[in-house]
Amino acid sequence: MIKRLIDKNRTIYATLMILVGWLLLHYSLNSAVVPHPLAAINVFLSLITGSLWPHLGASFARIFISVVIAVLVGTTIGLWLGLHERYDRLFGPIIYLLFPLPKIAFLPIFMILFGLGNRSKIILITVIIVFQLLVSIRDSVKGLNQMLFYSIQSLGATKWQSYRHLILPAILPKLLTALRISVGTSISVLFFAENYATTYGIGYFIMDAWIRIDYLDMYAGIIAISLLGLLIFKGIDLIERILCHWALLEKGNQESYF
Repeated sequence: MIKRLIDKNRTIYATLMILVGWLLLHYSLNSAVVPHPLAAINVFLSLITGSLWPHLGASFARIFISVVIAVLVGTTIGLWLGLHERYDRLFGPIIYLLFPLPKIAFLPIFMILFGLGNRSKIILITVIIVFQLLVSIRDSVKGLNQMLFYSIQSLGATKWQSYRHLILPAILPKLLTALRISVGTSISVLFFAENYATTYGIGYFIMDAWIRIDYLDMYAGIIAISLLGLLIFKGIDLIERILCHWALLEKGNQESYF
C-alpha cells in the first residue's frame, strides 16, 4: 500500500523528504545559513509575484529559446548522420572529440563574439543541448534494424512515411530522455552564466542575495530555480505522454511485471 501511494504521488513524496532533510539540517546546524524551510517558503511566496518574477521569466525565456533551437538543429544533424554512414564517418570523430569538452569554458569566447547580453547565454545553452541530442538521435537511428527499413519500403512507403511511422517513433523516447539530461545540465550552466553582465535571471538573483548576506532571499531563489527545473521536466513528461504513449504503456507493463 505504501509503495502504491508513493508511486501515485512521487513529486509530493520527494518534496516532503527534502523538506524533512532541510528541517533536520536547520536544527542540527542552528545557523542562519540554513534557515527554517517555512521561513524560506514564505519569502518565496512573497517575492514570486514581485521582484522574483522578472528573474524567473528571464531564465525561463533563455532556456525555452535554447531548447527550441537545439531540438531543431540537434534532431536534423542527428538524423542526417544516423542515416548517412559516409557523413558520419567524416564528422563523427569531430563530434566525439568536442562532445566531452566542458562547454562552459567557451562562455568568454561567446561573450566576445556575440556580446554580453542574452545572445551569448542562449548560444551557450543551445550548444550544450545540441551535442547531447544529436549524439543520442544519431545512435538511436543507427541502432534500428535494417530489416525494418526493408519492410516499410516493401509496403510502398514514401520517404516521409518512413520518417513518420518508423524513424520518428523510434527516436522520440531517447530524444526526450536526452532532453531531460541536457536541460538539467543547462540550468546549472545558466546559473553560472547569469552572474556575468546581466541584471535579470535566477542565477543573478541568488548570487546577489548571497553577496548581501540575505539568506532568506537566497533560498527563495533556490526554490524558484528548483521549480523552474521541475516545470520543464513536467513539460517534457507531458510531451512524452502525448507523443510516446505506446512506450509508456510498455514501460508500465515491465514495471508491473517486476
